Amino acid sequence: MFAIVRINTFDPDKFDPQAPEVQAFNRLHASQPGYAGSLSVELGENRRLVVNLWQSERDATAALAALGSEVGRVLEPLMAAPSQLLGAGQVVETDLTRGP
Repeated sequence: MFAIVRINTFDPDKFDPQAPEVQAFNRLHASQPGYAGSLSVELGENRRLVVNLWQSERDATAALAALGSEVGRVLEPLMAAPSQLLGAGQVVETDLTRGP
């Protein structure tokens, strides 16, 4: 499994995680081949730690290419600062399980 870890800072006046366009983006993201799940942690001050999980680095790279324009169109206008890549790499340990 491969992970990409970012900090996203959203503009509180623009970002609504339940907005139809955000939900549509999330569905598109999850429909990409090799998608294994995502985790978002609210850090305060409208900052979120986001971990995207993929079956392989190849899947992550392909999804980035496929979703790049949608990220620019849907998510970037909602951000108060550019997304910050913290790192990417092989998952070496997890005890996460998929819920019902």
